[in-house]
Amino acid sequence: MNLFKLGDDLSPTTKLVLIISGIGLILLLWIFLTYGSNPIMSSGILPPPWRVFTAFGDMYRDNDLIRNTCLSLGMNLSGYLEAILLSIPVGFVIGLWPVARNMFQRPVDALRYVPLTAVIGLFIGLFGIGIPMKVHFLAFGIMIYLLPVVVQRLDEVEDVYLKTVYTLGANAWQTIRTVYFPAVISRLSDDIRVLTAISWTYIIFAEMMGSEGGIGAMIWRVGQRQGRFDKIWALLVLIMIIGIVQDKLFTIADRHLFPHKYQQSESAQKGRLQSESLWSVIWAYLRKSLFWTLLGVYLILFINEFTGLISDVRIFHYLFDRTAIAVHVIMWVIIIVKGLEFYRQ
Repeated sequence: MNLFKLGDDLSPTTKLVLIISGIGLILLLWIFLTYGSNPIMSSGILPPPWRVFTAFGDMYRDNDLIRNTCLSLGMNLSGYLEAILLSIPVGFVIGLWPVARNMFQRPVDALRYVPLTAVIGLFIGLFGIGIPMKVHFLAFGIMIYLLPVVVQRLDEVEDVYLKTVYTLGANAWQTIRTVYFPAVISRLSDDIRVLTAISWTYIIFAEMMGSEGGIGAMIWRVGQRQGRFDKIWALLVLIMIIGIVQDKLFTIADRHLFPHKYQQSESAQKGRLQSESLWSVIWAYLRKSLFWTLLGVYLILFINEFTGLISDVRIFHYLFDRTAIAVHVIMWVIIIVKGLEFYRQ
């Protein structure tokens, strides 16, 4: 193992040490820039880290932090679901049928250059200023990038697989179902994960419109009206943490749905030390226990959402408002996938 060798792979322990070291260096630099009564960076621009971290408590008490965070998550998930459900079938039509490709591929490619902040007025005119407008705006922002990627992934399907199914006598629908769809979806999952960061940029802008709440609305209120830059930095840190968690969850889901993509890397990890394998087993056990615990809590809250057996407060409706349907769709997809795994075993 060489820390400076190009392309060399590091052990999980070394990676963890380097991650902690990197975060520590950033915090030390932050403290250095903001320390003292006459800091290098003014507290009106970059507050000290301890003020930023204590701002979470202030926002929990004064700004309904948890509900606003859940509203942003709900709109993010809703926009993603809408964009994916539209981009995949439309992308397949454009990518596979020459008539549709020649008619619409150029306009679709040109949409990537549209400044989305300039068209939000159009969405307000069409859908009003509520949550549906924000979800559709976010879906449009994701779709204009995702749609050309779907077409590109279709073009990348290897010709040998197509010739094989044609030799076996497959028709057009069988070719799409057995070759194009699995190949495209397995690669598209990485593109969807990367686009998560872009979606947070658009949702913050959209939430500044109206009064429904969300992290973007909080940034507008505490920054422009209250001048609390410590709260703004705290919310930016929160967005980064949510993004890291989302990225990790996407990777875990990708490993379960498309395990063939990771077979080579998993084979290369078999020679690791026993201590590292033990930590891997412990972490896998804790992760699985946490998953089933959260799934059980969700099912209890889901039943209460429609029956009120436990409480009169509908937790999902309160936290996610009209975007709760996206959370339910994702959770029930997970439940169905897990049920199919048990059935196959």
